[in-house]
Amino acid sequence: MFRGGPLAKAGHNHVIASHALHGTLYVPADRARTTFEVSFPVAELTVDEASLRAKENEADFPPDVPDSAKEGTRKNMLGPALLDSEHYPEIVLRSLTLQAAPGMRPGMSPGMSNSDEWQARVEITVRDRPSTVVVPVHYGQHADEIVVSGDFSLKQTDLGLTPFSALLGALQVLDEMKIRFRIYFTPSSPNTASAL
Repeated sequence: MFRGGPLAKAGHNHVIASHALHGTLYVPADRARTTFEVSFPVAELTVDEASLRAKENEADFPPDVPDSAKEGTRKNMLGPALLDSEHYPEIVLRSLTLQAAPGMRPGMSPGMSNSDEWQARVEITVRDRPSTVVVPVHYGQHADEIVVSGDFSLKQTDLGLTPFSALLGALQVLDEMKIRFRIYFTPSSPNTASAL
């Protein structure tokens, strides 16, 4: 999440993370028919873990964020004006369609590669409101583990949320967020896998 407004320098950019994803991935022989549903508890979202901030550009994400700023951001994020974790405890992601990304070699069988690029049309449900986004997805399989990863931009308003602002908009959170994900699945049957 990125700061904005005339008083942006008084705020901080923040790294929000979830480590509590769970769900199911179904992978048939025709990988284009893959489906998944993943959810995570809103109340377990973290703000500015030091190890995650260290992986970002230090100019945008310096390490010295006061605990009060982290706590204030988390309180606002989970409060009734945004995610309202008390009444809407989970965010759910469900696949609608999956297509090979542009540039995949003609005639390449999706089931023949251990590492593929895809475009997933995903329904994201936040506060019981579904929204549809297109997400670039990298699919990789290593031994008994399936790794699904990617990064993309997403606007809070696309999810029906109003970005936080204070002081009549002089200090605000920008609408656009940068999303990065890496989900590990372990097989639970020949065609399905569960998120770690």
